[in-house]
Amino acid sequence: MEAHQHHHDHDHDHDHDHDGHEHGHSHGLVDPSILRSRAGVRAVSASLVVLGVAAGAQAAIFALSSHSVSLLADLVHNTGDALTAVPLGIAFFLRSARGERVGGLAVVLAIFVSACVALVETIRRFVHPEHLTHLWVLAAAGVVGFAGNELAALVRLRAGRRLASAALIADGNHARIDGLVSLGVIVSAAAVALGAQIADPIVGLAITLVILKITWDSWRTVRAAEIDLAHID
Repeated sequence: MEAHQHHHDHDHDHDHDHDGHEHGHSHGLVDPSILRSRAGVRAVSASLVVLGVAAGAQAAIFALSSHSVSLLADLVHNTGDALTAVPLGIAFFLRSARGERVGGLAVVLAIFVSACVALVETIRRFVHPEHLTHLWVLAAAGVVGFAGNELAALVRLRAGRRLASAALIADGNHARIDGLVSLGVIVSAAAVALGAQIADPIVGLAITLVILKITWDSWRTVRAAEIDLAHID
């Protein structure tokens, strides 16, 4: 009887240990594409929140200012940039490599459109110079825009490299050049405050050239990209 009881306890302990062993290693059975999908969704969601907060702060500054057109343009631009996270988030959620690639191309297109808009505005400023007012408000909005875009860029670039996602990397570069655009607003405000009115279109032209360079680099990155799940940590 005791021998039978001992045999039963041994079997019970063995089964318990075996179950515990399976439980302890069950996370290793999760499909790598699912892990990649979750990490991608987290990254684009975080960047969306960061840029949303920055755009909200700029909207508050705009409401308290004299409705500067330059500030409004930067606000609308940053809001649009935040929304580029939507198609990438959907692609990651659906675990669609093709969708992610298309999302990356959409980001490149958005960067190019930003460059075109900046170029048109810069040319207009050269032909029809405008006297900037409310310089401190513009500078404050520029600081908020730069900080928000730089933080979003860090989130996207780090996740993009870890997940081997060309789309996220391109979107991170996009956020980074948008931060430079906001930084340019600060430089312009400071230069104009010192009496150099011509500084505004000159800075605008420099920013446009930077955006065009990033557009080309991002296009090459997305075009040559191959998604490799082996890059997941």
